[in-house]
Amino acid sequence: MLEIQELRKSFGEKEVLHGVSFAVEPGRILGLVGKNGAGKTTIFHSILNFVSFTGKIIFDGQRITQQTFERVGYLPEERSLMPKLTVRDQVAYLAELKGMSRKEVSRVLPSWMERLQVKGEVTDKIKSLSKGNQQKVQLIATLIHQPDLIILDEPFSGLDPVNASLLKQVILEEKQRGATIIFSDHVMTDVEEICDDLVMLKDGEVALAGTVQEVRLSYGRTRLFISSDWTQEELEQLPHVLEVSVTKQGTWRLILEDESAGRDLFDKLTGGQYIQTFDQQPPTVDEIFRMIAGE
Repeated sequence: MLEIQELRKSFGEKEVLHGVSFAVEPGRILGLVGKNGAGKTTIFHSILNFVSFTGKIIFDGQRITQQTFERVGYLPEERSLMPKLTVRDQVAYLAELKGMSRKEVSRVLPSWMERLQVKGEVTDKIKSLSKGNQQKVQLIATLIHQPDLIILDEPFSGLDPVNASLLKQVILEEKQRGATIIFSDHVMTDVEEICDDLVMLKDGEVALAGTVQEVRLSYGRTRLFISSDWTQEELEQLPHVLEVSVTKQGTWRLILEDESAGRDLFDKLTGGQYIQTFDQQPPTVDEIFRMIAGE
């Protein structure tokens, strides 16, 4: 388990982390989200001892040191492959820093290339690969030594939906292996899809924390999706309805003043008759992010 306790960090006179605390359990994925400048990368760099800090960062009961760093896999936001190296040499170079032998890398690398559907050979130079395949190679370098703690900073950036889905599957497999995973992304639909837990930062402080479902439900089931012959004007006149819009699927989306209004609205809208869609949901993580970040 990774535990972060009262983490504080200043650059000069400016404090950018103000006593941040959270924990990540093994076999779970935590989404660490926030606007640019909220402190996500500084937290990652603190975990990795790239910067000094005050507070405690404990992994499995001990601090992360040079000796335990091989248990960590880090995919930075800024990719850092060396274009003139071959795929095998690049991955071997990084893996050897984490305690793997070149012989072991040569043995397992082809299966990782197949697993991530990298279009290229281990003898190809990095610069000959497409941007998406280079990103896959960097993920292989992050995971090939089977780290216990995995930090992924925007791993899907620039990937098409097919390749993003492929990477998501690999991340979920690492979760099943028992790894402790921190995942950061600006696409909240990805966060909601793969994360178990959520920490939302604002200005260097924890604004929200909990499981994804707990965070969503804390805002109430105030989004109502219906299929109805009622007009928008008629729906807007209903009690406790704050806003009405139409979704891309053609259903109405109502924002309610309070989730308790759902029962009365069901009676009004159906009149005891069949209705194809009546789905009352809490706000999405994307909506909550916009509410918190936009305050």
